[in-house]
Amino acid sequence: MKLETNLPERPGLLHAVPVLDVFALLWLLFLLGPSLLRQSGVMVELPPSRFQLERYQETLVITLGPGENGARIHLGRDALAFSALTARMEQLRDEGAAAKAMVLLQTDAGTPVGIERQVSEMVLSKGFRLAMVGANVAGPQVSDLNPSPE
Repeated sequence: MKLETNLPERPGLLHAVPVLDVFALLWLLFLLGPSLLRQSGVMVELPPSRFQLERYQETLVITLGPGENGARIHLGRDALAFSALTARMEQLRDEGAAAKAMVLLQTDAGTPVGIERQVSEMVLSKGFRLAMVGANVAGPQVSDLNPSPE
């Protein structure tokens, strides 16, 4: 026995719901997408560099920026004093991170070179590999940096 309905078919918005779901999903993706990206450190103005870094699986990002009393130091997004950074790097080395992690040093253009050197020497003394990060902008050529004697 076959059952049939004699009511007219009125789907209304039933067919539009999946389309609205897709638009809602795309809207959420565009709104939340940037916050889902893994970003380390804080925003600084990097000096220009012509060189590209290779991709590393495990990185630690140390960011140096100008502050009221010297430089601001961040490990990832955590603000630290230099002594706390040294202790944290020792802890990471003891946990075995020095063998596999690369330290990326981002330095704001307004940060004193002495502080940058002090942090980089501390990182290297703890046994980590170190790379300095710059902005991806065409900088001066090597020949411009070493003028020929005349």
